[in-house]
Amino acid sequence: MTADELRKIIQSGEKIDVEFKQSVNDLTKDVYQSVCSFNNRNGGHIVLGVVDKTKEIRGVNFQKVDKILKDFTTSINNANKLNPPMYLTPEVFEIDGKILVYIWVPEGTQLRRLNGRIWDRTHEGDIDITDNAELVYKMYARKQSTYFVNKVYPRLGLEYLDLDVIRRAKQMALSRVDNHPWANMDEKEILRSTGLILTDPDTGKEGITLAAILLFGKDNTIMSVLPQYKTDAIYRVKNLDRYDDREVIITNLIDSYRRLVDFGKKHLNDTFVLDGDQSVSARDKILREIISNILAHRDYSNAYTAQFVIESNRIYTKNSNLPHGHGELKLNQFEPFPKNPPISKVFREIGYADELGSGMRNTNKYTKLYSGGTPIFLEDNIFQIVIPMESVADLQVGPDNVKKVTEKVTEKVTEKVTEKEQEILALLLENANYTMPQLAEKLKISRKTIAVRLKSLKEKKVIERVGSDRKGYWKINK
Repeated sequence: MTADELRKIIQSGEKIDVEFKQSVNDLTKDVYQSVCSFNNRNGGHIVLGVVDKTKEIRGVNFQKVDKILKDFTTSINNANKLNPPMYLTPEVFEIDGKILVYIWVPEGTQLRRLNGRIWDRTHEGDIDITDNAELVYKMYARKQSTYFVNKVYPRLGLEYLDLDVIRRAKQMALSRVDNHPWANMDEKEILRSTGLILTDPDTGKEGITLAAILLFGKDNTIMSVLPQYKTDAIYRVKNLDRYDDREVIITNLIDSYRRLVDFGKKHLNDTFVLDGDQSVSARDKILREIISNILAHRDYSNAYTAQFVIESNRIYTKNSNLPHGHGELKLNQFEPFPKNPPISKVFREIGYADELGSGMRNTNKYTKLYSGGTPIFLEDNIFQIVIPMESVADLQVGPDNVKKVTEKVTEKVTEKVTEKEQEILALLLENANYTMPQLAEKLKISRKTIAVRLKSLKEKKVIERVGSDRKGYWKINK
């Protein structure tokens, strides 16, 4: 640490990893609270001699510096005060003729208590969480190398799982990769290979894990071990007070993923875009990433109901989380942490997810292609993803929305085309890059029928093709 670096820290003000204390003549007890909370969270900077609200540098009493340093070192090495004790080295700086004491507190590998109390750090400052069992558990979970979903159930055999779901997952994996390792494995061997059968450290007995139950369990099995588990899918565009459509999903993660994706496809327009020289469904790409996130990276020890919400101007997800930081995540600064490794592994094998950290990059990429916006990722005890939307994204195109055509073209054009041709025109107004197969898929009719209607629209000079069949687009003469 240099004086210039310290000055920059002061200028940035107090935040989750920066704390100012005046401590002119002596150390106040809240200094030790900050030491404890920083160590229990992600580490941080403590500066003595600065006013917290104004960032004014007042300095500490020069004659008291030695005593302050001695008292601090003695106290943090006293197990009766701070347990386990710590070994920190304060630094003394002179800035603007004032003496400051700087203390760097690293993140600890184990939970610490101050005078028997547990302190944690939030954006609001240091908080005593001793009497909050849930927050204490979360802190212990962050400090441990084990994962909640690795909890073993020795008394539950394979009969508590839905073997058909395991077989479906196997076929999904085999369809993606030739000579997949699962090819010659039975259901139990697949579970063992993915870490879904472990040995209980308390009893020494082997059993299926919570992750196995979440991925492949029968619904009644899931509810028996995790009664708070559910995911709430909501579509809220017209009825803003409640919802226009809702689905509460309580089933295994494999089927939950499929049902959530289907819910998204039901309410979100499928705008095909060019990714390089390939036409892709940006909607489907986004759904894959955000839904796999709320299922694979959720803190299942928390009763908070995961949410997948579609509104007119945004999509957002919320799920409980064991955070490694707080605030908005930046793509160029993001360091991914595995939340539920065995669930993530299965999701990767069956194509529900890619490598750790790729979801954020993909979501960012396809959101820009889908709506032109930038997604927001918020790391906290509740993890949030916000996808900005445009009206085209939640416009349901089809026979019920043919009238939308007349809003975007002249009456003269509308008079030329049949109702069936208007269906195609509505899609092309939405996305001029649609190919013939894509149009056929969206309208659930044959390619031959699409070809006939496109030909008619061209003959009427309503549309024309610009460029090649593969890389070109449709120009609409409005």
